[in-house]
Amino acid sequence: MYFHKKRVIAMLLAGGQGSRLHVLTRKTAKPAVPFGGKYRIIDFPLSNCVNSGIDTVGILTQYQPLELNEYIGNGQPWGLNKTQSCAQVLPPYERNDKKSGWYEGTANAIYKNIDFVDRFDPDYVVVLSGDHIYKMDYNAMVEYHVANNASCTIAVRNVPLAEASRFGILNTNPDNSIYEFEEKPAKPKSTNASMGIYCFNWKDLREALIADEADPNSSKDFGKNIIPNMLNAGHKMMAYNFDGYWKDVGTIDSLWEANMEVLGKNPEFQIRGDKRSTIYARNDAHPSSYIDEDAKIADAFVAEGCEVYGTVKHSVISVGCTIGEDALVEDSVVMPDCVIESGAIVRHAILGEGTKVCKNAVVGGAFGPDDKKQISVTSKDAVVEANTVLLPGEML
Repeated sequence: MYFHKKRVIAMLLAGGQGSRLHVLTRKTAKPAVPFGGKYRIIDFPLSNCVNSGIDTVGILTQYQPLELNEYIGNGQPWGLNKTQSCAQVLPPYERNDKKSGWYEGTANAIYKNIDFVDRFDPDYVVVLSGDHIYKMDYNAMVEYHVANNASCTIAVRNVPLAEASRFGILNTNPDNSIYEFEEKPAKPKSTNASMGIYCFNWKDLREALIADEADPNSSKDFGKNIIPNMLNAGHKMMAYNFDGYWKDVGTIDSLWEANMEVLGKNPEFQIRGDKRSTIYARNDAHPSSYIDEDAKIADAFVAEGCEVYGTVKHSVISVGCTIGEDALVEDSVVMPDCVIESGAIVRHAILGEGTKVCKNAVVGGAFGPDDKKQISVTSKDAVVEANTVLLPGEML
């Protein structure tokens, strides 16, 4: 088969277990976790690719891949199913060297798919993560990379000094060239945090991946090995400053916060609006939502296919949900196909897909501005029995 040469392709790392999301990823890969009422987390980097003119995306899956693979399908929702474009799912496989097929790290995952990348003979490869919520023009980053004649360009954002030790930190010269990379340093020298978004010259990255694979002491990781090794070898590396909204939704708190940040007249993250940065998704056809005359809805997203008879305040209600009479949902994320029966109360919670909160049950509770957030969480298809209480911070 002939593969058309591409200037740029993307490799999307979507195989992580997502253990910090606890029960939400018990049966679901983290990139397939619902977000914002009608999306999945992976919709954001995939849509960014399409909006940036990148029409070839390799999607590396591993943990609980079935639902994610079905969701991606042939890439049609993102327009990646045309003659010279693709969204190719790349699960681990056993190579002819008889080594274990499992991906052993982010760099090893790309290494094991060198043949896929070589089919397109790209000049540049953009490496992305499948668990971030943001809108970004990758093409602008590629052009910055080319203009600076770099081997690698890393997207960075400024973070508070108190949070810097959670990230890979880039120390840069005045021209944004990188002279030092520190992976989660105890005492960071700057607040330039890596976003885990990289643009590489494919020739340089290919050589680095092969060399790294031959090192028996390597962790086979971009942040721990590939980036420092290329820097030490004298490759020119640049920092690309990004000042838009970006959030790693790898924890319960951050996932809840990101959902809350799409709400409001002037939200922190504008999920609606600009057609040039539309977020595309695979969605089943649902009827319009029914809002009963006695229902009360304020500062909320209510996706299609819902029935609302109770009260919804400052919450995200996903497709296909039912909110019963005299039920209250406040400051919560309700994932698809949930049923909240009459008299139930849901506060400061994330309800996994298909959760049923029975009559007069209580999930979560209120907290003040100075209290530590304690988000109650239910797993996929969980049942909160009638007249029971799931306390703040508890999981089911």
